[in-house]
Amino acid sequence: MFDYFLHGLNTLSHGVVGYIIPFLFVLTIVVFFHELGHFLVARLAGVKVLTFSLGFGPELCGFNDRRGTRWKISAIPLGGYVKFFGDDTEASTPSNATLATMSEEERNFSFHHKKVGPRAAIVAAGPIANFILAIVIFAALFTFFGKPSTTARVDVVQEGSAAAAAGFKAGDIVTAIDGNAIDSFTAMQRIVVGEAGRTHSFTVKRGDSSLVLSATPELKEVTDSFGNVHRMGQLGIQRTNSPGDVTTERVDPATALWLGVKETWFVVDSTLSYIGNIFTGRASPDQIGGPIRIAQISGQVATLGLMPLIHLAAVLSVSIGLLNLFPVPLLDGGHLLFYAAEVLRGRPLSERSQEYGFRVGLALVLMLMVFAFYNDVHQVPWLKSFFG
Repeated sequence: MFDYFLHGLNTLSHGVVGYIIPFLFVLTIVVFFHELGHFLVARLAGVKVLTFSLGFGPELCGFNDRRGTRWKISAIPLGGYVKFFGDDTEASTPSNATLATMSEEERNFSFHHKKVGPRAAIVAAGPIANFILAIVIFAALFTFFGKPSTTARVDVVQEGSAAAAAGFKAGDIVTAIDGNAIDSFTAMQRIVVGEAGRTHSFTVKRGDSSLVLSATPELKEVTDSFGNVHRMGQLGIQRTNSPGDVTTERVDPATALWLGVKETWFVVDSTLSYIGNIFTGRASPDQIGGPIRIAQISGQVATLGLMPLIHLAAVLSVSIGLLNLFPVPLLDGGHLLFYAAEVLRGRPLSERSQEYGFRVGLALVLMLMVFAFYNDVHQVPWLKSFFG
């Protein structure tokens, strides 16, 4: 029994060493720009910023800038926060008793004494900064490394698959899905993986003729090259790359920027579609992961090189920006929800209402964290080995 525990501990240590540095690299970039968005707009709005922290908990190191803001790195590297003058907690919850005793001069620098417009702008600036970061990263990758693509050619049709039932044959080239042009095999995969159970019309070039086939992707478990199991839509077709099949198109900065916007929107749309598919039964919630899963993926992607890791940072930046816009108290979207209620009512919600809201928000966030950790235990190999 003790030997089994030691084996699990050794496996856990190996996983931590292999994943922790790439994870911190990716997460630090994303969190820093998120909090920088809050910080810069707050400064523009005349709000005094007390603290800019990467991480939570006890301070490891830090310094004060000339305006009195404490910049610091904290012990728990799972996020960060910006604390404004007038905040009672790191979650930017106010204390009405404290706010009521402020002098007129202090109110000029207090976050909670600003009009609802500036407050909403400060809160929204964090997620917006995440989206901007992602767009810039994607655009830079397209500018300096080009846009890779492969022809949407079908080389193998699996027996008994949805593609076989629809009439696909080896040699077919997919040119459009539901009337929308497809310029690469990757573009086709992106549509199929998130559309299990939905019937699509595929425009196919077969020899010198063109025909339309209807196929419904099936939800199946797929194991990637790292051994991770994913549940996604599958047609049952494969493509084998031959020399010269993969082409890289160099694009100008303006085109790269537009492609960066489209790539960012793709991540947003895919995430929202996945959440919707969970409620309709087309997707499984076991794909939801927490920091441990992100660390695992970061470590795996890091083995492919720096560029894939930076690409992962862009994807994670979009995901965190979107997550923070959900209307859950404690998140940025929850604050925006309170501000919308304030505009409609003509006055802020009562302190008790906000307190109850933050309690509900905290409960929801904690439940999500527990659920994500449960999935991590069952999905991450080295963690599953440690817990037996």
